[in-house]
Amino acid sequence: MKLSRRAGGRRFLLRIAAAALALEVALAQQDGVLRFDWSAPGTDGLPAGWRPLTFKDIRQHTRYATVRDGETFVMKAEANGSASGLIHPVDADPRRTALLRWRWKVENLLSKADVTRKQGDDYPARIYVAFAYDPGRASLSQRIKYEAAHLIYGEYPPHSGLNYIWESKAPLGTIVPNPFTDRVRMIVVDSGPARVGQWVEHERNVLEDYKQAFGEEPPMISGIAIMTDADNTQESAVAYYGAITLSPASH
Repeated sequence: MKLSRRAGGRRFLLRIAAAALALEVALAQQDGVLRFDWSAPGTDGLPAGWRPLTFKDIRQHTRYATVRDGETFVMKAEANGSASGLIHPVDADPRRTALLRWRWKVENLLSKADVTRKQGDDYPARIYVAFAYDPGRASLSQRIKYEAAHLIYGEYPPHSGLNYIWESKAPLGTIVPNPFTDRVRMIVVDSGPARVGQWVEHERNVLEDYKQAFGEEPPMISGIAIMTDADNTQESAVAYYGAITLSPASH
């Protein structure tokens, strides 16, 4: 992905892990459902459990603010040639907690966005699911790299990630490696202008998506992130995110 254009997508994964593992957040859980919303006050002007995800080589940051949508709170994101996200830690087994649900709305698309190119790796809305590092899945060279990262940053970067995106042109259902790292798969869940300006609800089985994207069983889920970004295309985008939940597939 992006987060650091010099280090590429791995730094994105690393920063999600480092921030998530540093937090001590009690997840709201009821009847096996993990809920990540925008209602409870926290620090830095953000809802409880959420923290900024910024990158030292990207000076322009996306603006995030909680706003009302009827009787509920949603997160408004405004990007203007910028990139940053919000993250929330997760500790969940995708074999037991597989259903990811969310709703979002975008005000516009990015004309230069292209899921296959680094220069086009911008989206008005994206939901990122990070999966924890598992040394049992890593090759010797990978374990060396992960141990080096652990020594430098004090945390292991995630093993991999799924990135659900609203794309401008790519067909619905497209699954491709991120142009910055093959450890992240991009999944197009909305495409084109037909539903711009409308709230769109999604439900995805992250267990099945992971197996289809990577051809193997997933590790534990370690983080959820949102991001609206336009730093590669130097365009502007506005999006809104509702509550995000993870629940058992039978729920």
